Amino acid sequence: MKYPLHCARCGRDYDDDGRRLRCDCGGMLDLRFEPSFKPNMADGRSHDLWRYREALPVGNDVVTMGEGWTPLLPVTLDGRQLLVKQEQLFPTGSYKDRGAAVLMTRLHELGVKHVVEDSSGNAGCAVAAYAARAGIACDIYVPEDTSPAKTAQIEAYGAALHRVPGTREDTARAALEAAATCVYASHVYSPWFLQGTKTFAYEVAEQLGWTAPDTLVLPTGNGTLLLGAYMGFVELARSGIVNHVPRIVAVQAAACAPLAAAFAAGLDEPVAVHTNATVAEGIAIAAPARGSQVLAAVRASGGSFVTVSEQEIIASLRDCCLGGWFIEPTSAAVIAGARRCARTAAPGETIVTAFTGHGLKAAAKIAELMKSL
Repeated sequence: MKYPLHCARCGRDYDDDGRRLRCDCGGMLDLRFEPSFKPNMADGRSHDLWRYREALPVGNDVVTMGEGWTPLLPVTLDGRQLLVKQEQLFPTGSYKDRGAAVLMTRLHELGVKHVVEDSSGNAGCAVAAYAARAGIACDIYVPEDTSPAKTAQIEAYGAALHRVPGTREDTARAALEAAATCVYASHVYSPWFLQGTKTFAYEVAEQLGWTAPDTLVLPTGNGTLLLGAYMGFVELARSGIVNHVPRIVAVQAAACAPLAAAFAAGLDEPVAVHTNATVAEGIAIAAPARGSQVLAAVRASGGSFVTVSEQEIIASLRDCCLGGWFIEPTSAAVIAGARRCARTAAPGETIVTAFTGHGLKAAAKIAELMKSL
């Protein structure tokens, strides 16, 4: 199956060979693909993300570990009930498995033998795991201060690990340079990754009886879950399966919030901001490559941005752990944003958010944070 890559900035199309990252004009690329999925097609199928196969632009020979169909459970915080998707229960411990499963399936179809990826941890774990399942050699570039639990996980999958001094952006540049001799399996640049994360929307809709929630509260570093969820709900609404696209509230750490600053200023591109260290390492992205798309999606949904302090993140981490939910600090940032939204929510408003990553990925850091409280 062939689906052209499309640049929304200039309108140009390209054939997909697995190697092209951007349009010649510099714009990010998406797929020209129209799903044909209808709810009755899932009847009798396994409860995984592949039950929506008519919504996914890949064949039937999939690279899978049974990922998907994470529970959507009520969690009460500050006296208000939220619906929380348990994305920490994926095979590698984060929602990034959604994108990695579809991306690596596509690269396997293309006969790719070697990939490189850069990550603050979770995407690297997911790509390394699914590359191992596909029999594809893999190099992962991470910031030097990435959680030891995540780097151990990456190496355990057989990937070659490269620690890069400097900023998160330095890590991305190092991976881009390495990709000159192989395929860049980027969770940010590749539109196939977003085709995987959009299954979040399909699952939420089905778990709510093929309806859409009022509000989605999602993390925003590079925005891969947010953009995928927005794409999924747009597809579901366009096909008449749900009757609206949820309002999207994008959560950033106050220590690193280039998109929130741009949104507040009415800008269409991320702004350069001074960044500080944050425990929410997974969303500490100073220059998100798809930032303009994130801003456009939030605005189109009638949504907004929320920035959360380090104190709010740590307090939410503590409260979730005391409630039996062992999540990583980045996930606690999302919950801190959801709590903020819940305080001003209308009665009866359905708010869906997510535990995006498992606490075992940052156990040592969590132990330190708990001692500080």
